[in-house]
Amino acid sequence: MDYKESLAIQEKLLEMRQLGDVEDVLLMVEHPPVLTLGRNGNPSNILLTRKELIENGVNIYEVGRGGDVTYHGPGQIVGYPIIDLSNHGKDIKDFVWKIEEVFIRLLKEEFNINAHREDEKNRGVWVEDKKITAIGIAVKRWVTMHGFAFNVNTQLEHFRWINPCGITDKGVTSLQKILGHPKDFEQINQLVLKYFCEVFDIQYEIADAKTFLGSYLQR
Repeated sequence: MDYKESLAIQEKLLEMRQLGDVEDVLLMVEHPPVLTLGRNGNPSNILLTRKELIENGVNIYEVGRGGDVTYHGPGQIVGYPIIDLSNHGKDIKDFVWKIEEVFIRLLKEEFNINAHREDEKNRGVWVEDKKITAIGIAVKRWVTMHGFAFNVNTQLEHFRWINPCGITDKGVTSLQKILGHPKDFEQINQLVLKYFCEVFDIQYEIADAKTFLGSYLQR
């Protein structure tokens, strides 16, 4: 899904969740190559010129999440939780900790990969000194938007376009890079959903995208 389209859906769902017109939602998408710059982001962390980005078909979006510049692209699972934290202790740090926990557990229990957190400055999930999951959120009237980006079969060379999350002394990695072969993308999507719901202790229903969008977003 195009990033701009997914952002419009998030904004609509955010408003509906604030009004109580929809339950908590986790949007899971895959984007064509795109760069997003957080509200505290430094444009100098984008290493290509605007012309070079256009030549590669890459747009830049300035967005209202925390963090610096992030790359999204094929082979990466991007999740946008639209969650009312009023039902989760109104604790933003705990919310981010739980997102990190999703991938730390998944990587250890499914692939025996030891992943970890760094510190509050470098949020996300790391394998050794390389980031495998980036996290950047916004919270408005206690409802979250934006979210996480998990590198599964991601084209890591595209991260050379930026200083990922503004970091210059650490790298990025992917599940494919660590294991030495690509993984079934849909299977990993299902694992992310499973662990997300376990960590957040919530039940879920998988909605067909067209049915869901038709029934909620056209109101």
